[in-house]
Amino acid sequence: MQQLLRGASLLRLYECSRGLPSANYIGRNLVLPKLNVMSEGIRATYSRRAVSKNIEIKKDEQTFTEKEDVTESTLEIERIRDDPSMLQSMTVKELRELTRRMGVSGKGNKKDLVSALMDSLGQEVTGKEGTSTVEKIGQSEVPSKRKSAASVVVEQNLETSEVISVTPSKRSRTKQKSTKGTTPKENSVTTVKLNKTSIQKETLVVQGAVDDGEPWTVLVHKKPRPEWIPYNPKVMRPPSLSKDTRAVKILSWNVNGLRALLKSRGFSIHELAQREDFDVLCLQETKMQEKDIEVIKESLLEGYTNSFWTCSVSKLGYSGTAIISRVKPLSIKYGLGVPDHDTEGRVVTVEFDDFYLLTAYVPNSGDGLKRLTYRVTEWDPCLGNYMKELEKSKPVILTGDLNCAHQEIDIHDPAGNSRSAGFTKEERKSFETNFLSKGFVDTFRRQHPDVVGYSYWGYRHNCRKTNRGWRLDYFLVSESIAERVHDSYILPDVSASDHSPLGLILKL
Repeated sequence: MQQLLRGASLLRLYECSRGLPSANYIGRNLVLPKLNVMSEGIRATYSRRAVSKNIEIKKDEQTFTEKEDVTESTLEIERIRDDPSMLQSMTVKELRELTRRMGVSGKGNKKDLVSALMDSLGQEVTGKEGTSTVEKIGQSEVPSKRKSAASVVVEQNLETSEVISVTPSKRSRTKQKSTKGTTPKENSVTTVKLNKTSIQKETLVVQGAVDDGEPWTVLVHKKPRPEWIPYNPKVMRPPSLSKDTRAVKILSWNVNGLRALLKSRGFSIHELAQREDFDVLCLQETKMQEKDIEVIKESLLEGYTNSFWTCSVSKLGYSGTAIISRVKPLSIKYGLGVPDHDTEGRVVTVEFDDFYLLTAYVPNSGDGLKRLTYRVTEWDPCLGNYMKELEKSKPVILTGDLNCAHQEIDIHDPAGNSRSAGFTKEERKSFETNFLSKGFVDTFRRQHPDVVGYSYWGYRHNCRKTNRGWRLDYFLVSESIAERVHDSYILPDVSASDHSPLGLILKL
């Protein structure tokens, strides 16, 4: 436009210099077409530049959008990996889109898509029941991220070594100063929360330097007592029995999905059998279906020809228990003999010469404690009465995931989990009333009264690496044979499941 005005000015100067009257349009008619051509060229140039700029902006926006989509997709996949139950709430369209993003070949209905995605994630179709409640970390453990709160981490009483501070969001390495005259030496990590109404101060005590290879040897607890010490099976197990001593060795393990364990989790049951040389293996949460049992039985363990399985029929791929034995039992029974309790495959009983052995997977009270009333008023009393009835003829051994941390020593954060499934007052009281008060002995606690030893660590939040665990798995025995227990122990180094195996050696 500026050039157009400039052309008009030149035209006027030309007219004046030639002495042409302003009414003479002949020269003007010759020049104006040229100016119009110049104007069109200028407009075209500006238009091309604008189009080019818009294309560049759109390309930048498209690249940014694609990066955002990739980031969001990655975060979504990680969230699903942490909580596979999210798949159940997704639509078929969303599941198909997710299979495309993950490069998973998935066709069919919703169940088929969920199964394909679970296999890709290395998970079972049904996740750990009640996990979200059991693993839920209370306000005392996770620093608040709200604008109204600030988090400050303070470290005190540190030994001379390098320790990884136990914080939910990141791990910080801090050189520790020596503290003299303190026995035992403790690392205290204090989290101070500030908000508008109050100041809340909580402490997670870490006794000793954190060992990434053996984190269970570190005492991690919110309310430790001075006499408590961490569990270390390398130094706490008694010497082996002599070869001429008659004894039976029983192992128990919540495998959290047997097919997934055998398929992709590294440490196998074969390795466990070679290492421990057990006589009987009790499994919980196998998540097997009846149609798969025969194939698994044939290939599971050589030399263990007696195996007895029960599966859930009310909900397929859920719960499930089994007993695998070298020794042939005298009798086998499935369930508790009560139809209302026997549709989920939770109990197998075998009779040997000297005792009855039960493997049990006690119902979890679940998200929102939906099954708490059923658990403490129906299931626990029924199981306790069933055991007492068996005890009339022989001593009884109960093992399995009993889904209850009985005392504060059995859970790393008692206050923060007071209303979490597995540590409610109701469940702890029921455990006491229906089992311990009826004469059954917690063998691990009898052998290790002041030892903090966990058997379950949630998959999320690196709980196993920081030893923030629960003791949910037990061997309970009749009082009459409690003195014959040579060893009751946990194998925390076996991490192929969210539970570790535990063992019992009983002299016969």
